[in-house]
Amino acid sequence: MGQQEKVATSLAGTVSEDISASLAAVDAELAFRYPGDPGTRQPVHTVYVPGDVFAPETIRSWGDQALEALDRHAPDAGALAHVLGISDELAAPVYDRVRAKLEREPVEDLRIDFEDGYGPRPDAEEDEAAARAARLVSEAYKNGTAAPYMGVRMKCMEAPVRDRGIRTTDVFLSGLMQAGGLPEGLVLTLPKVTYAEQVTAFVQLLEAFEKAHGLTSGRIGFEIQIETSQSILASDGTATVARMIGAAQGRATGLHYGTFDYSACVGVSAAYQASDHPAADHAKAVMQVAAAGTGVRVSDGSTNVLPVGPTAQVHEAWKLHYGLTRRALARAYYQGWDMHPGHLPTRYAAVYAFYREGLDAAAARLAAYVAKAGGDVMDEPATAKALSGFLLRGLDCGALDDEEVTRLTGLSRADLDSFSSPRRAALTVTAP
Repeated sequence: MGQQEKVATSLAGTVSEDISASLAAVDAELAFRYPGDPGTRQPVHTVYVPGDVFAPETIRSWGDQALEALDRHAPDAGALAHVLGISDELAAPVYDRVRAKLEREPVEDLRIDFEDGYGPRPDAEEDEAAARAARLVSEAYKNGTAAPYMGVRMKCMEAPVRDRGIRTTDVFLSGLMQAGGLPEGLVLTLPKVTYAEQVTAFVQLLEAFEKAHGLTSGRIGFEIQIETSQSILASDGTATVARMIGAAQGRATGLHYGTFDYSACVGVSAAYQASDHPAADHAKAVMQVAAAGTGVRVSDGSTNVLPVGPTAQVHEAWKLHYGLTRRALARAYYQGWDMHPGHLPTRYAAVYAFYREGLDAAAARLAAYVAKAGGDVMDEPATAKALSGFLLRGLDCGALDDEEVTRLTGLSRADLDSFSSPRRAALTVTAP
């Protein structure tokens, strides 16, 4: 081999060192503020049940009611596919998976509601309900009947209900600790946030609780519910939601859009309050950009059109819910809120059809990327990350199976995880 030709340079090595030193604070800020997606499972929906209604059999009851709705209004794959416009090829796989899901795991994320769905009650009554919720959640995780994610939505940090919200949070968390500790799937939802300072106050509350029980600082995370115009745009014209994520100091796990409160806040008439209204699209787009790269997930809202009554009426409600869910998925809102057991069939039908329709193309593109085989699409590392993320989401919710994904891509679950892992997962960083 011949001698390697020396590459010419003009700058001293100290130039690079000086530049790196000047950007050290930016590097730390970037790593802390934008760690990437956590790589954990995101539920496809959140179901909320009033604090006085939740019972040990609630989750199973929702699944049974959803199955009964299928039996009554779409008793076979062809019937459901006809109503929702699912292709003949996907009709049976989607229908079978929906029924299996409703039998196995009808609810992926459940919030016991002490806010709008519960309303103002005497303090003693809410104390008792919050303590009962803690006991039932703890028992559900111990006996295997829990949803993967469960928790409470307390009252907000506004002055009239602040003390009650703080107390309910304390009663619920204390009850969990008394029953054996905080479950891994614990989720708290802070509603009606208007100022970042309210997020800071909730962090203060959780820090005090962790200190009181000797828990690791940051153990308890929470979701921020976006229900007011002030949570999107501050009085000075800046994006408030971005400030809220920062104020959470790494504890924020999600941003949940509140369809009806937000719509009413910006003056949308009741007849037009829906998750596909332009006002809703704007709010969620701001949430999405503010959360990008932070590890905070965005959730769509809900529809208040319930699939109840005669079959024709149920079918119309199903069509609406299915269409809204598919629309949200295409816009990268992979989670939404469901208000009624009858929404479960169309939630899972929409999710399963979405992932199964995209399976072959996503798998082929990812396999070609790994093999550097090219094809008619030139993908980049960011796209490979998106493709693997698509497949992982499909696996997590039950739309896809490990065996078929491996057969089509040649990749294991661990391989997919490596492609979609957080961009800076290997870094250990502290707040700058």
